[in-house]
Amino acid sequence: MPPTSFSSAIRERVAQSVVGQDVVVERMLIALLTGGHLLLMGVPGLAKTLLVNSLSSSIHLQFSRVQFTIDMLPSDILGSEVLDQTSGKFVTHKGPVFTNLLLADEINRAAPKVQSALLEAMQERRVTIGNSTHALPTPFLVIATQNPVEQAGTFELPEAQLDRFMLCHRLGYPKAEQEEEIIRRQLSMGIRRTKTGAVPKSAFDQISGDAVCTASDLVNAMESVQRVHVSEVFVKHCVNLIGLSREHPAVELGCSPRASLALVQAARARAFLHQREYVTPDDLLSLAEDVILHRMRLRYEATASGQTPYSVLQDLLKTLV
Repeated sequence: MPPTSFSSAIRERVAQSVVGQDVVVERMLIALLTGGHLLLMGVPGLAKTLLVNSLSSSIHLQFSRVQFTIDMLPSDILGSEVLDQTSGKFVTHKGPVFTNLLLADEINRAAPKVQSALLEAMQERRVTIGNSTHALPTPFLVIATQNPVEQAGTFELPEAQLDRFMLCHRLGYPKAEQEEEIIRRQLSMGIRRTKTGAVPKSAFDQISGDAVCTASDLVNAMESVQRVHVSEVFVKHCVNLIGLSREHPAVELGCSPRASLALVQAARARAFLHQREYVTPDDLLSLAEDVILHRMRLRYEATASGQTPYSVLQDLLKTLV
């Protein structure tokens, strides 16, 4: 499959089960093409889980889903050493993190200890179980979903983990015409019969099991992304913008160098998806919110005065114009 057809095939597959959300699909493709991790934030019912499931079905990759809950342990994700009664030796039981695409569903409903269990996996692509270190499959990508922190039963993600997400995209409600289309699709789905009865079909039943892209198609597309040209001027703009986030008087914790890397790599992938061989300022402006907002922490005084990370980011972007 030509690299230019890669994104089109995936978009068409996802559109079979998800209405709208074109920007979210683009962000998922950017994460996939760059090997960066993606955090999807939004209230329940916005098809976050459905989006990731649709993406996983479109590519021939290993997929695992972990539903985060308050009573989870790190071993539930990473794995553990189990005593083999026959040999009397400990053997390693690998957890669901040993996959290509890991869906961490409602990641902020688990305790911070469990959330931190993913730090090594997300940064170094390896996991330590007992005294042994195990490499994760390649590619390895975490797409996590998160409910708003204000909701009951949630824990705020630690800064060290937030920084490891290349992008954090905030989902909004669908437009009226899109919501109408969602309802029309649901009305036409019918029921799914089983041996003992039947159950109404949902959008998850619309996900086809046949992949439209192979792992080699993904590799070819990733190689094309690496050939996208990034000018020295663009690099300077990215570094200046991230540097300003550390100097703004309203910011207590600015962005780390990971943000600069994420901005450049994500811009490359976005240029590829828009069939360009070079990045433009539009790529920077489009991705700045998803790259920067989750990495900034404002001072208490700034928050009390009504400032938000978004308003601070707008101030920073004005300096580049």
